Amino acid sequence: MRVRIDEIVFDCAEPAVLARFWAALLGGDPVDRSPDWSYVDPPDWTRVAFQRVPEGKSVKNRLHLDLHADDLGAATAWAQGLGATRTGGIVVDTHGSFQVLLDPEGNEFCFVSGVSRPAG
Repeated sequence: MRVRIDEIVFDCAEPAVLARFWAALLGGDPVDRSPDWSYVDPPDWTRVAFQRVPEGKSVKNRLHLDLHADDLGAATAWAQGLGATRTGGIVVDTHGSFQVLLDPEGNEFCFVSGVSRPAG
């Protein structure tokens, strides 16, 4: 048996706010299914959903999205204009570069560039 990812769900305080942020970043239209559940269907990718929970974020995410960007500086500036917060500077190593950011509720994500992946 094999399954596929249907959607990636973020717990949050303001689903509609995050749906609009991520729709601006990834493309697609934000949809508010209820005050407690919003989502976006980015073109050619898995649905990203946001569900309201009573607890606030208190520690580092156990999972985050890495988003490819050819120009990390420009992508970072653009995301900051949408409401993201940059954390630290661009990290460069032999496999590529990345920049860590936080969405409007503090969920980590990265812009990555030049990262090599194994074939397969």
